Amino acid sequence: LHLTNAQVGLVFSAFAYPYLIYQIIGGWLSDRFGARLVLIVSAIVWAVATLLTGFAAGLGTMLGARVLLGFGEGATFPAATRAMADWTLPKNRGFSQGIAHSCARLGNALTPPLVVWLMALMTWRGSFFILGIISLGWALMWAWYFRDDPRDHPGITLAELEALPTYTHRGKARQYPVPWLRLASRMLPVTAVYFCYGWTLWLYLAWIPSFFIHNYGLALANSAFFSAGVFLAGVLGDALGGELSDWILKRTNDLNKARRNLVCVSYLCSLAFMVPLLFLHDLTRATVCLSIAFFFTEFTVGPMWAIPMDIAPRYSGSASGFMNTGSALAAILSPLIFGYVVDKTNNWELPFIGSIVLLFLGSIAAFWMKP
Repeated sequence: LHLTNAQVGLVFSAFAYPYLIYQIIGGWLSDRFGARLVLIVSAIVWAVATLLTGFAAGLGTMLGARVLLGFGEGATFPAATRAMADWTLPKNRGFSQGIAHSCARLGNALTPPLVVWLMALMTWRGSFFILGIISLGWALMWAWYFRDDPRDHPGITLAELEALPTYTHRGKARQYPVPWLRLASRMLPVTAVYFCYGWTLWLYLAWIPSFFIHNYGLALANSAFFSAGVFLAGVLGDALGGELSDWILKRTNDLNKARRNLVCVSYLCSLAFMVPLLFLHDLTRATVCLSIAFFFTEFTVGPMWAIPMDIAPRYSGSASGFMNTGSALAAILSPLIFGYVVDKTNNWELPFIGSIVLLFLGSIAAFWMKP
């Protein structure tokens, strides 16, 4: 579409405005009406937005499709957290969140080479049409298979029901109104720490393929495979971080050690492997550093997303919505600033300084979290 880097950054960030607004609203809706209905509607909206992206003719229509996508995806992680709170044991919260988010990163890893293949097969517009149709198929599968109340699922066993938390939400949403002020004050430090994570996440999601193309002169297909390798490191980080967090909790029965301390150490490890990017100009070494840094960044996701369930299990959708507003705000700012800095300096490593600084600040702010 012949857009500048700053315009591309605007397209990336346009998604995040409704994504930010819908975090708390979507979390509250999932607490009020259940994760099943919220995710059915969300999936249909994001599928339609994906289809419309294939029809984009310029900056304006691309921005419109991205805004609609933000509305569709805004409620997804808070609603998923609501579902996990009803379907998992407290001791397995980090693991369940880690697995869910590792699958999100698996999508990030598989999508670049998949879309390059689809573009060669049926143009870039066709790739969006195919992915939109697949998303509609997911909505149908979710509606058919998932139930908010484990007791309603035909595959559940009596032993599993006895182990799971008691489901209390059917017909009782009005009986337990969300304590907004108390919840907001408790979640504010968590939101700030998650903003520091989100800054790096959205930098990776929005710019890593372009980083390989423009900084190292790679062809589109090669850039897609290098990007996939970086995101696969995140898949491992998500899964292992959640598992380790739960293992520490079972050994120590201390949520501060299992959640907060693990986040702090992971932030410091991530920034340590990001610093060499400012001095390295070798493709292989830079890719290794990017991958290890992203591994440790994602290592924090399982424990971070377990914290809303630890703090407010009855209001876990609303609580996780509060937390994810931090990442959503970063999704607005990070791609815009990256694109602006690159346009002004033509230096593709310089924006990583922002991630280094914020990861350091996040490691300090983590000690204000009270899981």
